Amino acid sequence: MKKDGAMEVVMSQQLEELQEKIEYHFTDEKLLRNALTHSSYANEKHWPYEKNNERLEFLGDSVLGMVVADYLYRAHPDLPEGDLTRTRAALVCEGSLVEVAQQLGLGAYLKLGKGEDAGGGRTRPSILADAVEAVLAAVYLDGGIGSARKIIRRFILDREEEKRASRDYKTCLLYTSP
Repeated sequence: MKKDGAMEVVMSQQLEELQEKIEYHFTDEKLLRNALTHSSYANEKHWPYEKNNERLEFLGDSVLGMVVADYLYRAHPDLPEGDLTRTRAALVCEGSLVEVAQQLGLGAYLKLGKGEDAGGGRTRPSILADAVEAVLAAVYLDGGIGSARKIIRRFILDREEEKRASRDYKTCLLYTSP
């Protein structure tokens, strides 16, 4: 029992640290815990599927895509649809999300199963990108679209010009798993 209590204190400290990094504090911290729980961990604990981050990842992907598309549409009235699509793809691709995860040190906060952890899951691009999307969905559910938009702006959109000018869109394909 003492061991579980000590682990809970460490987890709470980690959650607080991550909330400081993203500059958002959850009303319902369970959402953040869920966003950081990989299916491998939930499976080891025999938890139901809704205790892992996959459903949040699904929602986060859409929230991210909508916020980025809205921003690009409004910020670049001169760009044709093809350029908007390519820019959005570069901003929301796995490689871009991995950069966000690395900036936040997100891998250290993830709950992974023993095998996934031992196999390098904390640095696996797909796991990191999925976790970013899950965290965005958790913020959206907890604080609404405005809160999610602030985080997306800070970590993704504020770097849009740099990415649009210098990013080779094929780079995103390097992070895409077959």
